[in-house]
Amino acid sequence: MLAVIKSYGLKGLEGFPVSAEIDMHSGIPSYDIVGLADTAVKESKERVRSAMKNSGYQYPVAAVVVNLAPADIKKEGSLYDLPIAIGMLAASKQIPYEALKKAVVLGELSLNGKVRKVNGLLPMIITAVQQGEKVFVIPKENVGEAVFIEGATIYPVETLREAVELLTGQKDIPPLTIRSWKNDLEFNHSDNDFKYIKGQYAAKRAMEIAVAGGHNIIMIGPPGAGKTMLARAVPSIMPNLTFEEALEVAKIHSVSGQLDGFIYERPFRTPHHSSTMVALTGGGNKARPGEISLAHNGVLFLDELPEYSRQTLETLRQPLEDGVITVSRNAVSVTYPADFMLIASMNPCPCGNYGSATAECTCTASQIHRYLNKLSGPLLDRIDIHIEVDNVGFGELQEDAFAEPSAVIRERVNKAREIQLARLSPYGRRCNAQMTSADIKRFCKTDKQSAELLENSFKKLNLTARAYNRILKVARTIADLDGAENIAVKHVAESLQYRQLDRKYRV
Repeated sequence: MLAVIKSYGLKGLEGFPVSAEIDMHSGIPSYDIVGLADTAVKESKERVRSAMKNSGYQYPVAAVVVNLAPADIKKEGSLYDLPIAIGMLAASKQIPYEALKKAVVLGELSLNGKVRKVNGLLPMIITAVQQGEKVFVIPKENVGEAVFIEGATIYPVETLREAVELLTGQKDIPPLTIRSWKNDLEFNHSDNDFKYIKGQYAAKRAMEIAVAGGHNIIMIGPPGAGKTMLARAVPSIMPNLTFEEALEVAKIHSVSGQLDGFIYERPFRTPHHSSTMVALTGGGNKARPGEISLAHNGVLFLDELPEYSRQTLETLRQPLEDGVITVSRNAVSVTYPADFMLIASMNPCPCGNYGSATAECTCTASQIHRYLNKLSGPLLDRIDIHIEVDNVGFGELQEDAFAEPSAVIRERVNKAREIQLARLSPYGRRCNAQMTSADIKRFCKTDKQSAELLENSFKKLNLTARAYNRILKVARTIADLDGAENIAVKHVAESLQYRQLDRKYRV
């Protein structure tokens, strides 16, 4: 007998329909699986056999052929265990095939019959709903990532027997209650609050501007000046995620197997400087997302930037410009979103004291030049804000009063983001850092004074066209924080102050 159970597969962040076709006939007992199945799918034979027996069913003594259609697309993972087991039970007439609910079934089986969590469930269900599917049977462990998917009736199950009884109508299991999205959670950043950072007023102002506009920022300063502390306090002032942003982030983390419930807070990724190019950009045998995609709609913090390999850093250039990255491996080519805010920190020289007001540099000019040249001009050109962070004086460290708390800064950031969203959403963008050349032409008009200042700076600092556009984007964000409709000369002047690598270090 032939039984067909609906399931889904995953390619990148998009799902595709898969039919688990199970044919059973008399002959020498065997189990063959076809349809471009990877090793994890082929190993389903032993998991399905034990799960069926330990759930009180008979494993059929027959020739079994499993086809995962379409046959020309590679199937990966263990998510087909549950549909294959249910199909085998129907094909062997242990359950009535005609009575089965026509649901999309996803789940891995343990040897005792328990249904285990699968990766990538969220994007598969979203695609399935878009393609007209309504009913789903999923592992109970995946419930957290499915609670906001509207238009779907989702039944979470714990065991193979429970799934069978649900699909055959023997057991009434309530579907998952779909909730409305509301991101009003208060996140606990008590240990990384801006109020604990003594001094560094210019650096904190630069961080506020960077977060408000989604701009990339690099901090240059001696060891112990507080660069890492400033970066780790950024999540406490990040704007709230919208539902669309949260869904994008959740899909990426679901595919990578790092999603535990839905996402309410923006990602903050801090890969070590020994991370490989593949770890940062994504790839491997299954073309999985890397750190830059996992930081989508959030922050990628690269501490001690020159310590990363030059080849690894150069791969950031295209994602920083386009907001996406295409990972190609053998016959697989997948495009992942990678629209992140880059925060980088570095010492100005090998000893760390070049340019410091409180310590003497012991490096030679050639050593400083070699160190700074580990970062290419094209990469630094894509970083909007360059800020110097010097050591804090003893008097400032001894002050008892707290600095301005993150909650107050976050209010200003949220207001600025609301202004940007209202302005840019008709063009498909959310913040000033995402503005195109056409958007800059529309929204970054300058008066005569501002234009003259920009012209003088352009010639003196030998700026590129990209740097010019980024200066205007930052000026637009400063104006938004001020609540100003137009960019004024003071906004342009402040924006120009955040080009330290152009003004002082000239790498």
